[in-house]
Amino acid sequence: MIIVTGAAGFIGSCLISQLNQEGFTHLIAVDDFAQLQKLDNLTGKTIQERVERSEFFTWLDQNHADVEFIFHIGARTDTTEFDREIFEKLNIQYSKDIWNKCIEYQIPLVYASSAATYGLGEQGYDDDESKIAQLKPLNPYGDSKNDFDIWALEQEKKPFFWVGLKFFNVYGPNEYHKGRMASVIFHAYHQIQKTGQMKLFRSHNPDFKDGEQMRDFIYVKDLIDVCLFFMHHRQDAGIYNLGSGQARTFLDLVTNTFRAMDVEPDISFVDTPADIRDKYQYFTQAAMGKLRSVGYTKPFHTLEEGIEDYVKNYLIPGKYF
Repeated sequence: MIIVTGAAGFIGSCLISQLNQEGFTHLIAVDDFAQLQKLDNLTGKTIQERVERSEFFTWLDQNHADVEFIFHIGARTDTTEFDREIFEKLNIQYSKDIWNKCIEYQIPLVYASSAATYGLGEQGYDDDESKIAQLKPLNPYGDSKNDFDIWALEQEKKPFFWVGLKFFNVYGPNEYHKGRMASVIFHAYHQIQKTGQMKLFRSHNPDFKDGEQMRDFIYVKDLIDVCLFFMHHRQDAGIYNLGSGQARTFLDLVTNTFRAMDVEPDISFVDTPADIRDKYQYFTQAAMGKLRSVGYTKPFHTLEEGIEDYVKNYLIPGKYF
């Protein structure tokens, strides 16, 4: 059996879909299934059992002998949430408990970290583990991910194989439920569909013109391919960046969304909301040499390729992956 936490969420449900396509059907989906808006992500997928997040460790104690791998994707991912107790419970302590169970029961583990750990990028975007303790995230979500990375590296006892993946700006199908936290492409598609226009955040940094803020956008299908690579590879434990390796502007992103919708671009700018303005990353770009050095050779979608696939094959027809 393969366990996926956060199974009904954006990335977790895409991972389950790809696992199904590769013939894996003995899957255990772990999540808070009371959040009904996420459940459509699992429609049509082959899952052996659903386990409530709060009951997972009891279940694992009873069924660990049959578990082959754990993908720990579940987390509180709201970058505008500032209640640190929520992150301590859901992102740090829950992850520590999974880590320790993987040691106890000899289960390999891949877990989701985040590029939010890099903050303003003062230390660069290199996944050198010796620099992780020096990083300065901009919000409690980023802190929680970095705190767990630091904790994991400090542990004398580790799962016999483990990998933490620093997800950069992920976009793609199955993010319908994410609201404000959905990708800019998702919001652009719906705004363009409704108004024929798109409003982007104005730059409040003199080093960047409006719309030229840059992020490393990665298509969710590429991210899933890397997760499955490590499930089969099971060597070279550690923490890795997972982005495309190429920063692109928000103007690039929105212009390509207009193009995929066959709509003439009409872009204007609004002030960045005050509650996130001082927590805003103006540039991210994953250094991807470490992943390539351990044998991952598959190319990533370009932004143009990823947006075209997402818009034309999922957003326009309203389909799930």
